[in-house]
Amino acid sequence: MDGSATFPDVTLAILAGGQGTRLGGVPKGLLSVEGLTTLERLQAFGSHFEDTLLVANVSEPYERFGIRTVGDAVKGKGAPGGVHAALGAARTPWVFAVACDMPFVTEAAARVVLDARSGDVDAVCIERDGRWEPLFAAYRTELMSRWGDALVEDPSLRGLLMRFRTRTLSVDALRAVDPELRALANVNTPEDLVRYGVTLP
Repeated sequence: MDGSATFPDVTLAILAGGQGTRLGGVPKGLLSVEGLTTLERLQAFGSHFEDTLLVANVSEPYERFGIRTVGDAVKGKGAPGGVHAALGAARTPWVFAVACDMPFVTEAAARVVLDARSGDVDAVCIERDGRWEPLFAAYRTELMSRWGDALVEDPSLRGLLMRFRTRTLSVDALRAVDPELRALANVNTPEDLVRYGVTLP
């Protein structure tokens, strides 16, 4: 935190999620692309932010990376619970949330979302083919308490975002800097390994 961050009011929150059952149960942050794990790639991406935070209920596979790590405050809520944990642990007014299996995020792509923040919105995300992309999105950290209250109802991430002042951006805004939308790519299946040139640990 030396004041040199591109986004000095934002924490990068990396959500480790569950084990990659469709990939043989490997921790997805340890998948490798071009000689680096996805977590190492995201850690480098984190240099653009004031702070980097890992949300992982099983932290042991990631201890060697030295990233500040927190577990879910409300257990068993999946990604909505992971975002809630990030909001509670962040030391900045905003969080930019990504999944640990997204190896191709870039500063330019993040800027599309982060530049759309304003005083009258609580969250910003991309909309693609009618779907929202809540794990490539910005969240105001002061949502934490209300977000936590809403978890009782087991809502989806989109369901949560619809409760707040969420600005959705056309995917074309992202295509302007990322024509193939690689920033949104995540690795869930053996087919994804081949498609994106990813190897198992």
